[in-house]
Amino acid sequence: MKRLGTILTAMITPFGSEGELDLGEAKRLASWLVDRENDGLVVAGSTGEGQTLDARERGALVRAVKDAVGDRAAVVANAGSNDTRDSVRCVREVQESGADAILAVVPYYNKPPQSGMIAHFGAIADATDLPVIIYNIPGRTGVNMLPDTLLELARRKRNVAGVKESSGDLKQIATILRDRAQGFIVWAGDDHLFLPTLALGGDGVVGVASHLCSIEYRRLFDAFRAGDTATAAQIHASLLELIDALFAATSPIPVKWAMGQMGFRPGACRLPLDEMPPALAQRLRPLLAPFGPAASAPPP
Repeated sequence: MKRLGTILTAMITPFGSEGELDLGEAKRLASWLVDRENDGLVVAGSTGEGQTLDARERGALVRAVKDAVGDRAAVVANAGSNDTRDSVRCVREVQESGADAILAVVPYYNKPPQSGMIAHFGAIADATDLPVIIYNIPGRTGVNMLPDTLLELARRKRNVAGVKESSGDLKQIATILRDRAQGFIVWAGDDHLFLPTLALGGDGVVGVASHLCSIEYRRLFDAFRAGDTATAAQIHASLLELIDALFAATSPIPVKWAMGQMGFRPGACRLPLDEMPPALAQRLRPLLAPFGPAASAPPP
């Protein structure tokens, strides 16, 4: 099974002035992120406004990002929705488009029981031979996948390779880590819980702030694994103000604005997400200075 890495960024999706997909800018951003020590990119996820992309756009975006990064990084394509049949179709589409792995969110809005989650993700896993990463984010979906459910699913389906855990519950994360089978990967799905998840035995992060601070995340990870917990804690603390600001409005509104300040052309979010609040822009702008402008990033 392909190694998916430690530091993955849930990449924003650039749009043009008329709201159209900007594949050239997506390639430029993807290449820049990989140059900055990201092991992988999650494409068309929540941060990538995946629920506003149609099937044609989603496939084109996956192909463009894969073309830009090649084998330098894993391309993880979001294929999950709250409709199992649609999710299965999407899995096949993104696999054909060149994805290295699948991300699938716990179904939102319809609040399935735990047994329904096993059936839903079982159908997704059966539709592909790619690794499948479960995305558990109760704050957005309205329902929590319990550790027993997740681990039972992983026992039944060998290609259920890991979880992006965004419950915010360290006890739940610890339970998964305690009971997981060898090789099952647990990524922190909340930037501010990257170091705490490592301390519990976790494997990495799928981040949003890593658009900016992936190099610092790498230093944090390396320090922690080397036993230098003081340095890891210092880096963690130094990034908290940035992380707080990036989530002070619904993501990806702040991070798209931030990448615009860094020299990229991310475009506006698609409705129903709207503009960056001016007060938040004022708060976030000075926090970007340590990460330098990216205006020199090469064109696609």
